[in-house]
Amino acid sequence: MLREWLPGQRWFAGKGRPIDGLALRSAVEVLPCDGRLGTPGLLHLLLEVQQPGGTPDCYQLLLGTREVLPPSLGPALLGRAQDGPLAGLTVYEALHDQRLTGLLLERLRAPGRTGPLRFSAEPGTALPAGLTPRLSTAEQSNSSVVYGDTFILKLFRRVSPGANPDLELSLALARSGSRRVAEPVAWFEAVGLYDEPATLGLLQRFLPGSVDGWTLALRALDAGRTAAQDGRPAGVGDDFTPHAHALGQATAEVHTALADALPTTVLTGARISLLASAMADRLDAATRAVPRLAPYARGLRGAFEDLARLGERGLTLAAQRIHGDLHLGQALRTAGDGWVLIDFEGEPARPLAERRTPRPAVQDIAGMLRSFDYAARHRDPADPDAAAWAEANRAAFCAGYARRAGRDPRESPVLLRAYETDKAVYEVLYEARHRPDWLPIPMAAVERLATAPAP
Repeated sequence: MLREWLPGQRWFAGKGRPIDGLALRSAVEVLPCDGRLGTPGLLHLLLEVQQPGGTPDCYQLLLGTREVLPPSLGPALLGRAQDGPLAGLTVYEALHDQRLTGLLLERLRAPGRTGPLRFSAEPGTALPAGLTPRLSTAEQSNSSVVYGDTFILKLFRRVSPGANPDLELSLALARSGSRRVAEPVAWFEAVGLYDEPATLGLLQRFLPGSVDGWTLALRALDAGRTAAQDGRPAGVGDDFTPHAHALGQATAEVHTALADALPTTVLTGARISLLASAMADRLDAATRAVPRLAPYARGLRGAFEDLARLGERGLTLAAQRIHGDLHLGQALRTAGDGWVLIDFEGEPARPLAERRTPRPAVQDIAGMLRSFDYAARHRDPADPDAAAWAEANRAAFCAGYARRAGRDPRESPVLLRAYETDKAVYEVLYEARHRPDWLPIPMAAVERLATAPAP
């Protein structure tokens, strides 16, 4: 059943490749799966999936069992077990069952161990009972359950040994007193299965009524275009630059707090050269996969060569823990706290050890600058006004960042261009593979970056 079911899940990273084998890393009956008295069972699995061309990926599964599945849970069905310890029981995705997701919250309210599963909570945290759970449909690489309008539980689907950066960085920010993060209140891990605990789930403060930056940006763009079509001047709500400026300040606050709370390092010439070389290697690989990059490859490579030369001249770069995958969709505009950043786990496809490595903060800045370009060109990649809108908001974001950090990212043009180029190359490869209709968006950036004069 799992061989057939896994490839259809949004969070399954191995789509398009056959499953060669499954191996059970851990199985825990959080609620007995014996089918007695018609009660549901809850089975927690850590399952290693072997596919061609790599090491196994470990996935977290939460499966429900019932003798008879209610019609309301029909969409969650995996199938009916024919033999083994679950013989005769219907197996389904447990996160669709409010009784079972409610049990997860109850378990987080009582820290302790259930086999290899260890449940923990921040000291002084009061978790109320009886909050109604609902499964969120917003995420892809993970799954989330919202409890009332109070908490949200993120369940990490692809599991690796070590603290997930989303838990690690969110805790560091909350404990530093930052209001730019949804504070963690509880979490659970797998212990004793690896050399270090593996984060499985994170319960955080929910932000009802918040709106993500991507949605706000598109609303502003649509309002401005409607006004222009009607011959009206743009209204106050059509201008996103005040939001972009405040978001720049919030990003700087997060970077400052992380640098104060967690270890930092300095990248010297040799490490900067390796950084530039890795960017060039990614460009070469992307060019082989997407031939449309070839005419621009030389110009793009120049951005990485300029970065390498800075290292050769003795430049050093401060490196720290960063968000790692910052874009407009990772920022929520709230009524009380302004901008709050979410999803600090970095790019889920990258190895966990890499995501926990200190890096220059400009990587986050470049990611957000690219996001403004995506928003501007989302409706129409050929929109003649897109470049001006994106540039105005990029400038506002950098100005806001400078106001809070005391340094303007634009004062390091070689560094900023190299990171933005690296991000655009990644976007080209991603869109070519997954959303070909969106490929013109990063290709417009590639053309701009490849032909821009050297800083």
